[in-house]
Amino acid sequence: MSFLKHNSYKEVPMDCEYITFGMGCFWGAEKRFWEVKGLKTTVVGYSGGKTDNPTYEEVCSGQTGHAEVVRVILEKKKFSWDELFQIFWEPHDPTQLNRQGNDIGPQYRSIIFFNKKNEFDLIEKIINEMERDGIYEKIVTETEPFQKFYKAEDYHQNYYENNPK
Repeated sequence: MSFLKHNSYKEVPMDCEYITFGMGCFWGAEKRFWEVKGLKTTVVGYSGGKTDNPTYEEVCSGQTGHAEVVRVILEKKKFSWDELFQIFWEPHDPTQLNRQGNDIGPQYRSIIFFNKKNEFDLIEKIINEMERDGIYEKIVTETEPFQKFYKAEDYHQNYYENNPK
């Protein structure tokens, strides 16, 4: 892989942008973004809940309100929003509420945490077009302004690279 390891960053560098996606289990979600042009790194964690510094076990209980998410950190002007959103939409079913396949619970919901109004506008445009064109009947993907991100435990980071099958 050509990107830097997750622990290379404590904060998002000034020359980068990020967006945070929830699309089921964060292990598979993270791996899907590894080939994005302009990628600096990915970090898996938890967002969208009410508990500060949640643990994996707490999030899995479904009681914290957090989703398992992947933060995608990209070099400014070196990536394509279209490519990024295509990677987000393709591997999961955005019509399933609080689940993806066998993973059931609010921690597995489809959600995008955006940072800027133009990101929200683009997300809403894509959702409207997919519903209008009949790609999906009713998309339940949540869109929320980004607030807090809690990095998941180290053993979850780069899971598929660190645990080859």
